Amino acid sequence: MPSRTRDRTIHSGEPNAMLPPGDARTDDVPADDDASARRPRVVILVDNDVRRDSRVQKQARSMAEHGWDVRVLGLAPRGETARWEIGGAQVRLLKVTTHRRPYEARSPRWRNPLAFGSQERERQQQLAADRRRADVTLRLARARNAALAKDRTLHRAQPVSQLPRRALAKALGDLVGLRSRATESVRRKRRTQTAPLDRAATWFHVKVRGPKAWRQLDSHLWDFEAAYGPAIDKLRPDVIHANDFRMLGAGARAKMRGVMQGRKIALVWDAHEFLPGAKPWNDHPRWHVAQMAHEREFAAYADEVVTVSGELAELLVERHGLSRTPSVVLNCPTIATDDGSARPGVRELCGVGPETPILVYSGSPSRQRGLGTVIEALPALPGVHVALVVAVPESAPVVEVVERAQELGVADRLHLLPYVAPEHVVEYLSSADIGLIPIQHFPNHEIALITKFFEYSHARLPIVVSDVRAMSSQVKATGQGEVFVADDVADFTRATQAVLADPARYRSAYDDRVPLSDWTWERQAEILDEVYRTGVRSLNGPS
Repeated sequence: MPSRTRDRTIHSGEPNAMLPPGDARTDDVPADDDASARRPRVVILVDNDVRRDSRVQKQARSMAEHGWDVRVLGLAPRGETARWEIGGAQVRLLKVTTHRRPYEARSPRWRNPLAFGSQERERQQQLAADRRRADVTLRLARARNAALAKDRTLHRAQPVSQLPRRALAKALGDLVGLRSRATESVRRKRRTQTAPLDRAATWFHVKVRGPKAWRQLDSHLWDFEAAYGPAIDKLRPDVIHANDFRMLGAGARAKMRGVMQGRKIALVWDAHEFLPGAKPWNDHPRWHVAQMAHEREFAAYADEVVTVSGELAELLVERHGLSRTPSVVLNCPTIATDDGSARPGVRELCGVGPETPILVYSGSPSRQRGLGTVIEALPALPGVHVALVVAVPESAPVVEVVERAQELGVADRLHLLPYVAPEHVVEYLSSADIGLIPIQHFPNHEIALITKFFEYSHARLPIVVSDVRAMSSQVKATGQGEVFVADDVADFTRATQAVLADPARYRSAYDDRVPLSDWTWERQAEILDEVYRTGVRSLNGPS
């Protein structure tokens, strides 16, 4: 049975909770919300649009297959709400309204007396200055025309009567400009939080309020509560599965509201990464410290914790004082059965024959994923094509690599391909020659085997991976690929050429050295199902 984290919350309500059909418990279940007439309900929370999150999609589908009533709540992009189903699971995207941080809405005048009190006041003053200038220009033109009618030799002169008005308009315009610059200076300091007062405030909140400091440092986390909280409560879940750190607070608060109503809710926290070692998602200087405080406060409410690697599990134990090691649910692919449907693979979409080498990269194209190294190496790899399987080909990182490929004269060998459903990824990738993981060195990149690693493995592709710790160690142990020094174009070229020179040698590792039978989502789903059941049982004490 998977290990569990400690439960430091207070539980109340009926003595028995529901479990899916087939569990050993046969006690009666609570009657609230006609609970006896329905399957136990799991609400999966995620802070994205679900469509590009294969882990969440696999959670939803597989847990519905295991007998749970699964509802997924995700984040609507651009506020465009939607509903659909994944297998037997229902998905709903919620609109999250982002409000200004309190200090952003505060008048800047107390920081700089010259600043305007509000954006509306600034706009009105700028409009007034423009109108004064236009009016003075009109008056001056009329005066010149009048003077010209009397004496054509005065057509270049400026009537003395308009000098005071013009001087006043200029002075007032200059003052508005000065005040606008002062206002923008305050706004810039608030955005960057570099002023001594801002740094002192951040230090004070972290030192004095500790885990609760996120309330002052990033009030945007409350915006998730406003959207997700009522939706969770309406669904009356038996289990809440909170994916990653931003959903943890919404799940914990919903759990405790259930306590107040006499209902028991098991909270499962799915930690995707080690937050202190993560690259910040937001350039706001308070964002990272706020997320860490938020996670630290609400980690204590989780009945069960799952994560993506054993090393990350140990880090979570150390950071949050967990009494039990989190269960590991790897980001493995679903192994789809052959339904006889013909689907094009990457080679067919690239439009090249079997003799053309194809390197495939599948997943996020963010800059820290090292795609620049691949493009820089293409001139030294004549005849080799690269397929980038990305969700948003117009995103800035993708545009950058395309432009660089054009500069290097290799754009005809670069192909942008679309995502496919998670259960078809392995088949989709299998016609390539090498799977690429050119990822850069960041703490979180060192500790886990990421989704594409397992997808490439099941596609039986030799893997060329940078020397990040966990994946490079695995590749060296099994011989399923080559390792290169991250960001080193020459070493990437060497590793790629080595694989292309003898691909059968690396593919042979999949015959007996790579544990493919364990690296399937079907196996991981069994672990996750038991985590849910264990979480529900933990609310009731010994059976």
